[in-house]
Amino acid sequence: MRIIPAIDILNNQVVRLLKGDYQKVTVYSNSIIEQALIYQDAGFEWLHLVDLLGSKTGNISIIENIREIKSKTSLKIEFGGGIRSYEDAEKAIDAGVDCIIIGSISVKDKPEFEKIVKKLGAQKIIIATDVFDEKIAVRGWTEKTEITISEHIKYCSSFNIKNFLCTDISQDGMLTGPSYLLYEKLQNEFPVINLFASGGVSSSDDIVKLKKMNVFAVIVGKAIYENRIKIEELIKIGK
Repeated sequence: MRIIPAIDILNNQVVRLLKGDYQKVTVYSNSIIEQALIYQDAGFEWLHLVDLLGSKTGNISIIENIREIKSKTSLKIEFGGGIRSYEDAEKAIDAGVDCIIIGSISVKDKPEFEKIVKKLGAQKIIIATDVFDEKIAVRGWTEKTEITISEHIKYCSSFNIKNFLCTDISQDGMLTGPSYLLYEKLQNEFPVINLFASGGVSSSDDIVKLKKMNVFAVIVGKAIYENRIKIEELIKIGK
């Protein structure tokens, strides 16, 4: 299983939000590159990088941070936040991003989303399926829709996209455990997708359980920053 540490960026700081609430921000570091180097030196291959301001406003704000990470580390980056057009996606790829995470645009602007898939290829794309009660939420989780996660995965899968990042917003930042039942349901319904689990991870036991479920990848953020899980444990479990 791929274990991917997260860096969420807001106002040039490493932060975490509670349940996606921009009014409930915890700052963990003022040095993004230092945190990235910690992950590289520990032995991680991938970094989950989120532009929280970009996600909210629709304008990517951390291009220079991406360039610095790519120039000073060997980390591969999956990046999300602020991609609302093919031009945005191209800008991120040009900055060095290895995979782009697409959320809102796949719901709000399907023609532009389909253009991105056609131009960049399905293998470069991870679909963010962020949910409240299994209904998709967009625009930095500030807007709920009536589209179910199953409906959305079926639509995106029709373009041969395999990678789906699923975050249960009610669990994110709560350290109360992942949404095992939701992940189990999705694994059964869509056995060929690569499911990236995100939200609620609070201990190494959570990750071991996800690994036993054959989840493709897990994103770990707050549990690292609050010392609930040691980085060394993550590396060991991921082997």
